Amino acid sequence: MPEKVSKGYKGLGMNGVIAAWYAKNTRKNMEDYRRVAKKAAQSLYTEASVLEVAPGPGYLSLELAKLGNYKVTGLDISETFVEIARKHAKEAGVEIDFRLGDAAAMPFPDETFDLIICRSAFKNFSQPIRALDEMHRVLKPGGKAVILDLRGDVSSARLNRHVEEELAYTGVNALLTKWVMRSMLIKRAYTKQAFAEMVSKSEFGSCEILEDSIELEIRLEKNPHPGH
Repeated sequence: MPEKVSKGYKGLGMNGVIAAWYAKNTRKNMEDYRRVAKKAAQSLYTEASVLEVAPGPGYLSLELAKLGNYKVTGLDISETFVEIARKHAKEAGVEIDFRLGDAAAMPFPDETFDLIICRSAFKNFSQPIRALDEMHRVLKPGGKAVILDLRGDVSSARLNRHVEEELAYTGVNALLTKWVMRSMLIKRAYTKQAFAEMVSKSEFGSCEILEDSIELEIRLEKNPHPGH
C-alpha cells in the first residue's frame, strides 16, 4: 500500500526565506553545476527532451540549456523556487519550462522525456517509490534517469570537509549548512543498499549505483522494448 501523506516532501518546505537563502548559497557552486551539466549533455542528441526533478533555483537546468538546443523542463514543489528559477532563466536568456508540481504526480504525458535528472533532492520525497514510477512513466522507451544524492552513511568528518573545503563555506553559512546536513539531510538520505531495494520495488526494477565518499549516483534506464 502506498504511504499516506499530506505533502510531497519530508521536513520543512523550501519556500520563502529558506528558499532564498538556499538559492544565494548554492549560487557559489556554479562550477559544479557546469560539471554535472556537461556530463549529462554527453549522452544527449540535438533537441532532446530533459526533465530536472526538483531543480530548486534552476542552476543545473540553466547550465544544461546553455550547452545545446535541448528542450529543458523543471518540476518543483516549491512556489518560491519556481519563481526564482523562472527569473534566472529570463536573466540568462534561455528558454526553460519551470513548472510547479509534485514528483509523485507529474503533470506530463507518458513517454515525454529522453533524460531525467534529480540532484540533491530525492531523499526529501515523501513517496520515493511513486516518484520513481512517475520517472519511469514519463521517460521514453530507452530513456535514462540519473539521481545524484547524499549518502546515508557519510561520516561527520567527511561532511565537514565537504562543507569547508569543497563548498568553501565559512562562518555562519558553514555552521548552518553543517547543522542542516547532520540534523536533517543525512537522516533522510539512503545508503546504496537501501536505494537498490527501493528501485527493485519500482517500475525500473534495477539500477546501477556508483558511489564516492559523499554522494550516490543512481543510473536508471527504461526498457527500450516495452513488454520484454
